[in-house]
Amino acid sequence: MLEYVSDRISGHGVAIEPIAEGGFDRWVKQQSPITQAWIAANGYKAKAGQHLVIPDSSGAIGLVALGVNHGRDIWSYGDLPLSLPEGDYRLADSLAAESASAAALGWALGGYAFDRYKKRSRQPSRLLMPKQADKDAVRREAAAIFLVRDLVNTPAEDMGPAELAAAARDVARRHKAKFSVIVGEELLKKNYPCIHAVGRASSRPPRLIDMRWGNRGPKITLVGKGVCFDSGGLDIKPSSGMLMMKKDMGGAAHVLALAQMIMEGNLPVRLRLMIPAVENSISANAYRPMDIIRSRKGLTVEIGNTDAEGRVILCDALAEADSEKPDLLIDMATLTGAARVALGPDLPVLYANDDAVAESALRHGKAADDALWRMPLHKPYRKMIDSPIADINNSGGSTFAGSITAALFLADFVDPATHWMHFDIMAWNPGKRPGRPEGAEAQAIRGLFSLIAERAGRPPRKDQASKTKR
Repeated sequence: MLEYVSDRISGHGVAIEPIAEGGFDRWVKQQSPITQAWIAANGYKAKAGQHLVIPDSSGAIGLVALGVNHGRDIWSYGDLPLSLPEGDYRLADSLAAESASAAALGWALGGYAFDRYKKRSRQPSRLLMPKQADKDAVRREAAAIFLVRDLVNTPAEDMGPAELAAAARDVARRHKAKFSVIVGEELLKKNYPCIHAVGRASSRPPRLIDMRWGNRGPKITLVGKGVCFDSGGLDIKPSSGMLMMKKDMGGAAHVLALAQMIMEGNLPVRLRLMIPAVENSISANAYRPMDIIRSRKGLTVEIGNTDAEGRVILCDALAEADSEKPDLLIDMATLTGAARVALGPDLPVLYANDDAVAESALRHGKAADDALWRMPLHKPYRKMIDSPIADINNSGGSTFAGSITAALFLADFVDPATHWMHFDIMAWNPGKRPGRPEGAEAQAIRGLFSLIAERAGRPPRKDQASKTKR
């Protein structure tokens, strides 16, 4: 999967020279007159992500110049695997360790293609893994991001609740984690009525995926929304609204990938992963607007809109997760369009009931170039989802503050004493960018892994070399 970032490449490969902002003029002066003429003829200015292939005296590729940003720069390398001529390449040994790791990750992500149904037009060029890079971290992060992309890109026909459970089982087996699934009518017997209600109309039974791993350290519980396709239910979406609904299990893909990172990193934590996996379909037994469902926690939920199904399945899983009093409870979900209206596709929305935990998440996200933005759990808005005949309504009647009221709905199923974070994510790139092809995308998991490692007493290694100049 990551053969295009390899420790084993015959020969030494073509050198890539990263040129940071402000260093271009100095670098040009160090080149030969012929090379200077070539640079001028091509109008090359070494803007971040801009590269130039420079020939040697024989006409072969002698050097690749690349404009980069200062510090940890992943994305300037993202176009290279598929835009450079096929072959082997290497980075300068003088590159700081942190920068080398980021470069290798960017190269790996730039080589990704979802080729399950269509062959690649070409193979990516290969990069020799820089010896100063953190090879384990690069491979761990790239593999997790590839997992998210592959799962979310897969059409719903081939990624229903059973297939999502199979993918989770594969991850569990590789890491010798305990694994179980509650399917169909068993959900009612085991008291998961909300998950069952949303998924019962589909010919593919709903299920609750449950994975446990580790026996020491803080208790970390991850919950992900696994709506494998969302028609909207009886409050049916228009056709345009269904076009990307294969990605509505993006939260499940994210927590599974994060769990994989935790296990591959062998973090000293007690990990639990829960994924309610359903298809929100339409049939004679579909749940209806104004139905009232008694949740696992005992709270009654009035269904104001069958298209607000994600929070309905999450509430049962969160109630069970919270019953074990985890040290940190994280849920991830492609929950609301309101979050995307507010912050666009790139910025996952973070809600948290503890300021210190939220600040830690923001800090780690920034350090990993894995951006987040915190939004308020504004309690006065809770009245927007009041119900006159039930404890809570799953959507309420207001068009205001949709992302906030969704988070407030979930908050009712978590003890205020539990350190809880809710991520409302897009899980999708609407357009192609370096290292980020159009389609499925992983968000926030690199920063979350760093946060969890710190809480487990194993903070990421501090690269003293990263303090040196390029």
